[in-house]
Amino acid sequence: MLKMLHMSNGRTQVPPDGPLGKALRELAELKIVEQARDLTEQEIAEEMRKADVVITNWASTPIPLVLAEDPGELKYVLNLGGTCKATVPLELIRKGIKVTNWGDTPAQSVAEGAAALLLAVLKDLRARVEGLRDGKGGNSRKLGLASGTLMGLKLGIYGCGVIGTRFVEMMRPFKPDIIIFDPYAPKLPDGCERVDSLEALFDNSEAVAVWAGRSEETERSVTAELLAKLPDHGIIINAARGEIIDQEALFAELKSGRLRAGLDVTVADDYFPQGHEAHSWPNLLLTCHDIVSAHWPKRPPSLGYAGEIALANVKRFIAGEPLRFVMDEARYLRSS
Repeated sequence: MLKMLHMSNGRTQVPPDGPLGKALRELAELKIVEQARDLTEQEIAEEMRKADVVITNWASTPIPLVLAEDPGELKYVLNLGGTCKATVPLELIRKGIKVTNWGDTPAQSVAEGAAALLLAVLKDLRARVEGLRDGKGGNSRKLGLASGTLMGLKLGIYGCGVIGTRFVEMMRPFKPDIIIFDPYAPKLPDGCERVDSLEALFDNSEAVAVWAGRSEETERSVTAELLAKLPDHGIIINAARGEIIDQEALFAELKSGRLRAGLDVTVADDYFPQGHEAHSWPNLLLTCHDIVSAHWPKRPPSLGYAGEIALANVKRFIAGEPLRFVMDEARYLRSS
């Protein structure tokens, strides 16, 4: 019988009596080791070599690098989250061990959140609400607001992977003019124009949504020079990683009032202490990397979409069928 193993440094991400744990136990022998931080690396490696499949997640025990040299029975790593750099060494992929992740699980909720940010910033909702609160009214002309419409908006997309593509799908009914910079996307959504550089993207955009993954190539790639190319009242939306933008340069533009922004992420996800000047800028919306949350309405316990992907991949593995959302080296390096 197939042997599966999940080793956690704390509370397990695969409770044996939970929906996913129960479903996996119907297919395989599932062993769960909690508080694996108390084990030595050698003991962890020995346990993992006995398993056909190792399950990882953010709270799981990292796979020791020595398994790339001697994986034992290990043939497949099922990562229940997105990026797996903290738990799965790249050398394991290079060894030929299959690694999958949760695929497009967060795409819908993150794209929805970014769409909400774009609309709210474009319509200057924060400034309107604050105008009413302060007795100034909510009229855009009286408040000096640049409220606009998505129809005909020159919307630039930086990165068009799974979530970026979903965001484009959501935007299309509003009829913006969409251009995309993504040198790694073999195909773009219908009706979008490809540009071959970030300079071209910012030269031809009135609003830019950042969807690139964090890497050495993309960190601080949105520079002061690029931001300066946006027109007055131009918009930056970022629900990817804060480190992709030169934050000091962006904040200088926001403090001056020239640009507007909706940021679900900041550098190191630092949302600044109470009283920080950024919280007073009416042209900035911060949502604290939480737009993926979907806590309402309450649902009965279920596998959830990520669990369905995981279970389907285990069935595919058992049947010898191709797995979905396989992490090759290029995808591994671009994931963040």
